[in-house]
Amino acid sequence: MEKFSSFAQLYLRIAIGVSYLVFGFDRLGVWGNYGEKNISWGDWEHFMKYAAEVMSFLPAELVSLFAIVATIAEIVFGILLLLGKWTRVAAFGSGILAFFFAISMAISFGIVSPLSYSVFTVSAASFLLAFCKNYKWSLDNLANNYKLRYE
Repeated sequence: MEKFSSFAQLYLRIAIGVSYLVFGFDRLGVWGNYGEKNISWGDWEHFMKYAAEVMSFLPAELVSLFAIVATIAEIVFGILLLLGKWTRVAAFGSGILAFFFAISMAISFGIVSPLSYSVFTVSAASFLLAFCKNYKWSLDNLANNYKLRYE
């Protein structure tokens, strides 16, 4: 089993990274327009309506700020996780981001909503990834091996 753990960790890293990129770019309209097949938001306006619902317990100014920060974080975490660069930090940040999103969903829509969309699962998976000992197929590993060779 131990020899397959690096494959599982790579799969987890890619799955979380791609998911964050899909969500982040969807609200910027990269994948298509609102109403098209497999498009959740399609533009910033539709995403902000959803964000206002999810964070209905916050002042409107904070909703806008948090929506911008979350979008930037999702895209950055997605890229870093796919590349395996600063993997531990990206995975930990991803876990925190997903946890706050899950809590916001639970407050606004009830606990079933984040459970149905597996948001707590993504958060837990991100934390699990953050505490892996090393990341075999990553830029982090390449840099570490390079540093060990030439020190």
